[in-house]
Amino acid sequence: MTNPTNPKSTSPGSLAGRREWTALGVLMLPLLLVSMDVSVLYFAVPSISADLEPTGTQQLWIFDIYAFVLAGLLMTMGSLGDRIGHRRLLLIGAAAFGTASLVAAYANSAETLIAARAVLGIGGATLMPSTMALLRTMFTDPGQRAKAIGMWSGVMTAGIALGSVMSGVLVEHFWWGSVFLVNLPAMALLLLLGPALLPESRNPSPGRFDWPSVPLSMAAVLPVVYGLKEIPSDGWNVRYAVSITVGLLFAALFVHRQRTTASPMIDPALFRGRGFAPSVVLNLVSAFGIMGSAYFTTQYLQSVLGKSALESALWALLPSVPIGAAAPIATTLVQKGVNRAHVVTAGFAISAGGFALLALSGTDSMWLVLVACAILAVGGVTVMSQIMDLAMGTAPAERSGTASSLMETGAEFGGALGMAVLGSIGTAVYRHEMPGTAPDVARETLGGALAIADRVPGLATVAREAFTSGMQGAAIAGAVVLAGAAVLAAVTLRGVEVRPQACETPDEQSKLSPSGV
Repeated sequence: MTNPTNPKSTSPGSLAGRREWTALGVLMLPLLLVSMDVSVLYFAVPSISADLEPTGTQQLWIFDIYAFVLAGLLMTMGSLGDRIGHRRLLLIGAAAFGTASLVAAYANSAETLIAARAVLGIGGATLMPSTMALLRTMFTDPGQRAKAIGMWSGVMTAGIALGSVMSGVLVEHFWWGSVFLVNLPAMALLLLLGPALLPESRNPSPGRFDWPSVPLSMAAVLPVVYGLKEIPSDGWNVRYAVSITVGLLFAALFVHRQRTTASPMIDPALFRGRGFAPSVVLNLVSAFGIMGSAYFTTQYLQSVLGKSALESALWALLPSVPIGAAAPIATTLVQKGVNRAHVVTAGFAISAGGFALLALSGTDSMWLVLVACAILAVGGVTVMSQIMDLAMGTAPAERSGTASSLMETGAEFGGALGMAVLGSIGTAVYRHEMPGTAPDVARETLGGALAIADRVPGLATVAREAFTSGMQGAAIAGAVVLAGAAVLAAVTLRGVEVRPQACETPDEQSKLSPSGV
């Protein structure tokens, strides 16, 4: 019986060859660009504002709608890919992503750019779970799959950091639309080589697609993500609390439907597999730490140290350098017999150590902050690579898209939660540390203080010290959360191993063949 992803293989765990590794390289390009698009407008917004003259609300939507649509549709697209085929969905998504990039680059109005960014989010939601599901199909050997997933995790993490830097370089030398045109060659390459290199992969018996779950899932995800993303900048208020509450209510309705409908979008059986539910939770906590720390460190480089936005983005790349070694080292340790639970626990402990180091920073501690961020990133990627491998290895192959989308949605929630919780702690400490005699605008944010610092002697120094104190307080809280996650990982992952699954039946192979027919 042949393996569905490699006609020459004879068992579920047979080794992938040059074709599969080449295909992985093709998949990494669009994955990098999808992750970069989260931050690619970082430096382009001023130019866009000058050219298109959007209102304040339109400017917010230009920046945020991509991430909102992406988060809201991940579960839908993961489930859809399991039904119609992940290669097919990937190619449709690549075509949509490339077309929307072209429209966005030459948009002549704010409305057109917002619409194009929304379509980019739809395309991104198809690309992310499809790449992971195809990776799961191409690499059936646990060791090779772990290496491939480690590369996937590293590319995802690095792309977010690289997006802002590429934005700054392109806008400095070209017009703002160039930040979107860089997507076209990668999508064209995927459309050209994908049909020849990538196998088709879908559930042979998916059941009917649960259309009512689509709006329910979006109504659950979007209000919560929106509320959590806005809290760090505006603080807790009734509007955001209501938004999060509404989202949680719809989440309860969504879960109820998945448990009661005959053909759910998210099969509850996924969570009965030992190791999957802990993987979702631990992945969320890891994203909590990474994004929560990023909220402070980017402001620290610009507002405390006084570096320009581009300088800050370039310095922020340094912590990404060791990421390339983190996942391969973790994978090697597991393959050499180190218990995966111990590796994940160590990853959380490393990240907690990064937060602890960040808590020691002062107003002139750039290298200490960068080293702390590097340690945080290494620990986070170590966790994410191993957790993702565990989740994809324990989930049935026919539900790989759904499993991947759940992990990625959890990471979106975790990132937003990290910025909200740690950002709120930092803001509370900042306001407590600011003297009561300071102007109200200065007591709200560091940016507000610096905006009027030339009119109030000594205000800039006090505000920078208060912000650093807030970062220290948030870092202590982050260290406590990640230390708790280390304990949780040690308990919940004890004895959980990935085992090769049985080969598909001949009927299933016909649905998973390289030709896709």
